[in-house]
Amino acid sequence: MYLNELVKDIVQDSINIPKIEINNICTHSERAINGSLFVAIYGEKFDGHDFIKKAVENGASAIISNGRDIGELPVPNIKVANPRLAASKIAAEYYGHPSKKLKVIGITGTNGKTTTASIVYNILKADGIKCAQLGTLGVIADDFISEKTLTTPDPIKLHKTFKDFLNKGFTHIVMEVSSHALDQMRVADIEFDIASFTNLSPEHLDYHKTMEDYFHAKTKLFHGLSITSTSIINYDDKMGKLIAKESKAPVISVSKKGASDIYFSDLKHDLNGIKGKISAGDKVIEIDSALIGEFNVENILCAVGITNSIGIKKEIISSGIKNSFVVPGRMEVFYKDNGGTIIVDYAHTPDAYEKVLKTVLEMKPNNGLLNVLFGCGGDRDVLKRPKMGKIVEKYADKLWIVPDNPRSELIESINSQIVSGLSFQKHEEFNDRSLALLKALDDLGTKDILLVLGKGRETYQEISGEKIEYSDIEIIEKVINAN
Repeated sequence: MYLNELVKDIVQDSINIPKIEINNICTHSERAINGSLFVAIYGEKFDGHDFIKKAVENGASAIISNGRDIGELPVPNIKVANPRLAASKIAAEYYGHPSKKLKVIGITGTNGKTTTASIVYNILKADGIKCAQLGTLGVIADDFISEKTLTTPDPIKLHKTFKDFLNKGFTHIVMEVSSHALDQMRVADIEFDIASFTNLSPEHLDYHKTMEDYFHAKTKLFHGLSITSTSIINYDDKMGKLIAKESKAPVISVSKKGASDIYFSDLKHDLNGIKGKISAGDKVIEIDSALIGEFNVENILCAVGITNSIGIKKEIISSGIKNSFVVPGRMEVFYKDNGGTIIVDYAHTPDAYEKVLKTVLEMKPNNGLLNVLFGCGGDRDVLKRPKMGKIVEKYADKLWIVPDNPRSELIESINSQIVSGLSFQKHEEFNDRSLALLKALDDLGTKDILLVLGKGRETYQEISGEKIEYSDIEIIEKVINAN
């Protein structure tokens, strides 16, 4: 494709743009090769404009920039107001707008995105649909190999992946859409057929600064819909109705209560899972799921809303939900040989903590203890640390405060901020997560539950800017298998 064709929608006058053949688009100078179009993007840590000359040295044939003075260049430098938006539009054009030819389902919210996406994916597969799931777990798709990146990849990788899906005969894509991706316009040129909102609670405020900014980031998914699209909104969340007002597409509400379009007319959830009936218009959908917790009730409702709007038969929806097992790292249960229970969950926000802890406390056997091992990430919202400590203390008998990706911050400093939210001395602090976990496992009694929060199935610890191999799951399985 030629440069003048690629930029026709981002510059007012493309007549004067030279007809240079472009065979690659990139935002990293090291990925520039002969025939590349390099888009200079200002990021959180680096400014792509500082690497323009390096990109040219590596072979870039043209540059997209924000107009900053970088001196004379031997290649065209096309200046635009917003290089991020330009990258999205260029990528969509370069790969032939693949989202227009796919059924794209976007799921956003603070918590529940991964589980909801997984349930939808399983329902679609149960209907024989060739579909893919994109998000925190990477790409999940039969006969498709892709490296894991961000929850929502950058627009260049995203549109390329969609093009690859098309070439392999995929028809439906269910994807998690993060607030960062929305704010950074990674999905600005993805055409969503369905968008779903799970919930909103304080998170990523180191980036968004305020809840109002965080909320507005989420609304961008619904602003971008067309009248032929559909919004599936969880009305059990206090922000649900506000999100619905922002939608340009018709809204289908879901709720555990009856005052919505789709709701549980019969519900029972305990240690054995979630069972009941969901009313969806003239359909009554039988629910028998191994998933546990009230938050998964809401995730199931969103998944039903999504798949019902597509026209999936109720029997298929029921079957897909029944075959949706625990998502790795989400309420994943292990047992010691003495009967003690270990539950691993990825929860890392105050709201997620509240929901998980409340659920687990209801499961705890009489005369058993609920011990919680947790920490807070470094270089992230510091204000939530004492709040998370306070929430854990509210439900737990003992707290094990440990590192959780401290990044560039001191572990001791993070731990002390967590402790500042505590009222009682029923905690231990550790600088080494593995040692703490081993000790907590050793102390686990027959009727006790150890809840391990924050990392889920992550395989690393990020300490002092380095990623170090680490896995809660590996340690737990090693201890269990040694007994």
